[in-house]
Parts: sequence; structure tokens; C-alpha cells
Amino acid sequence: MSSSESDSNSKPKGGWYPETRALHEGWHPDAPGEPLAAPWQPSTVFRHPEQGLSDASWSYTRLDNPNRSQLERTLASLEGGSQALVFSSGMAAVQAAFHILDPGDHVLLPDDLYHGVRILIRDQYERWGLTCDFVDTTRPDAVADAATPRTRMLWLETPSNPMLRITDIRALTALASERGWISVVDNTWTTPVIQRPLELGADMAHYSTTKYMGGHSDVLGGALVLRSGEDMAPVHERLRSLQRQAGAVPSPFDCWLLLRSIKTLHVRIRSQCASAIAIAEKLAAHPGVEMVHYPGLPAHPGHEVASRQMDLPGAMISFQVKGDDATALRVAASTRLVLPATSLGGVESTWEHRKTSEYEGTSTPGNLIRLSVGLEHPDDIWKDIEQALAAAVPETDGDHR
Repeated sequence: MSSSESDSNSKPKGGWYPETRALHEGWHPDAPGEPLAAPWQPSTVFRHPEQGLSDASWSYTRLDNPNRSQLERTLASLEGGSQALVFSSGMAAVQAAFHILDPGDHVLLPDDLYHGVRILIRDQYERWGLTCDFVDTTRPDAVADAATPRTRMLWLETPSNPMLRITDIRALTALASERGWISVVDNTWTTPVIQRPLELGADMAHYSTTKYMGGHSDVLGGALVLRSGEDMAPVHERLRSLQRQAGAVPSPFDCWLLLRSIKTLHVRIRSQCASAIAIAEKLAAHPGVEMVHYPGLPAHPGHEVASRQMDLPGAMISFQVKGDDATALRVAASTRLVLPATSLGGVESTWEHRKTSEYEGTSTPGNLIRLSVGLEHPDDIWKDIEQALAAAVPETDGDHR
């Protein structure tokens, strides 16, 4: 089967809502007898056509695969981008994005962001010759002041991990465009269901598809989605070359699993967000909680910006218990339903004492717990959180529902 033949199984879906495109963009059976579920194609090699290989031919799965092509088409459609490229993990996608830069180039990043990105820069890219500054991206003036003549990329993460700080994407991508920087927004925590960075001016959206896209804690992956525009063609060409040559690509089965999960992405996230809003409000009123970081709460400093660029406030909550590291660790270990585990975005609720999951010297508060709200009934989630707080925080007693 050639790539062009595979593409014929997916009609253009212009005018359909994203929920519909999530189900039909990557695979849509047209002919009688075709399966409703996309076939899984595990082969690593494909027979050459008589006229020899061309870009329209499948040849070797490191270069391309029917399931990978279907996934990339679906992600580009959901994000409103021209192209998507998928990778074996979210960090492989980060690495590909940094590799479009040259040694000596400068990158601006948030001072609160996923610790894996900070470690990658410290351990790999500083040695490689990339320079960077971590700045408060909630302040556009701080970003502008931190720029150097070698600044080439602005990396944003909003809401940030783990403090859920909110950055004005439109304002900062406009600054990046004015200065000639490539702007990338890590949209893992929100997905296109909640926030669409390309519509807000970003050049690229980054995903760890392991999280909400996968949604079931059983698949690893990453993605970059590029905006439309002729000026992005060289960026796409370089990224595609990196993807195929370096080989950090997802397996056909991982692509198949992600396509299957994306079909329920919208309903999962909307349900998780509804529960998160209710739980955040209860946490904010709880006597054993010192502070709640959640952009859906009016008291959050980024609430106004979030309400402009996010359709929903998300299903991630960070909160600080009244007490120290040991108190937070006791809370995290005292649940019966909420699972103490890293990662996020799964159908099951998880939380973790975030500081112990990060690097030495992290600025994350020791009393902070990061909660990923799942699909359990919100009352069951809250009862479990409440009993854990009562068991671990001395100030807590009674029923605070």
C-alpha cells in the first residue's frame, strides 16, 4: 500500500467540528467492507513499487508508516496546523525542536517549567553550545529585557508545571514574531480542546502525547505541530529530516493507540475539567490547605489571561498543604483512590509530592502536591483527598465538603 493510497481513505473534513475530526480525520472508511477501526500496520518494511521508490511510497517504518501518517494528519487537523510530526516521547520532540537551532544560539524559557526540559538543557545542550535564560514569562517586559542578539527561540509553557502560572501567548508570540524568533508553546496540559497556541500566534505547539492525548497511562509519545505559512517550510523540512534520520519515532502500535485515544479526547477532558473546578474550589476552602494554584479560581493571578486564551481551566491542580515537606509526603501517601504516581492526564486520578520528583535544587515548594484529576466521580475523588488531609494535616478536622 502506498502513502497516497492510504491517504485516499481519509476524506477532507473541512467544516467539521474538532470532535468530529478527532474521530474521522486519520481514518475514515469509504469503501464497502472497510473496517471502522483503523488497521494496525506493524510491518517495518514495504515492497517497492515497480517504478522505484518515491515520496509517495512506503518503504521503511523509521521513515514513515501508515499509522504514523494517520496520527500526524489528525494532530495537525485538531491544532489547526499545516503539518505535525510525532516522536517516541515528549522529550524526543523537545530535542527535535532544539535541534533546529545552531550552537551559540540563545533560547528564552519560563522560570517555572517541566523539570525534564531544564535538565535536558543543563546536561546536553549547554555542553553542545546552546545558551539560555529562564525568565518570568508572565511579564512580557522581562522576556524582552532578557533577549540577546543571539536569541532565536522563545519556549513557553502555560499553564506552567508545576505552579500553573499563566503566560499571555498572544502578547509573547507577537514579540517573538517582531524579533524574528521561533515561538514554541508546550500545550501538553491543555491540548487543543482547551487552548490552541497556533491560533494565538505561535509557530509550533509541543505535546507529550503520553499525557492527555494518550489518556490511559499506556502509551509514550510526543509531537510538534507547525502553523501554516511559507516561512515555516524550512523549519518543517529540517524537523522532518531530524525525525527520519535520528529515528526517535513512535512504533506503529503506539500511533494506533494514540489515534484510538484521541477519539475520546474531548469528552474526557471536559469531564475532567468539570471535576477539577469543583475540587479546586473545595481545596481553596479547606483549613488544611495553604494555597491552591488553579487558573479557574478568580483569585489566581493569571485568571483573566487564562479566561481569554483557554476555553476551560484544565484538569491539573497544584496545592500547598499547611506544613512542610514531610506533611505533604504524608498526604500524598494517605489516599485510597487517588494514586501516588508521576505523569498526568490519565483516566485515573493521580498526584505526587512534586519536589521529590524533580532535580536537586528545584524551586518547587516542599509542601506542594500536584494533582491530575481523572474520570472518577468528583465526590469520590474529594472524599479521598479530604480523608488524606485529615490523616496528615494537624489543622484538619471535621467534614469540609
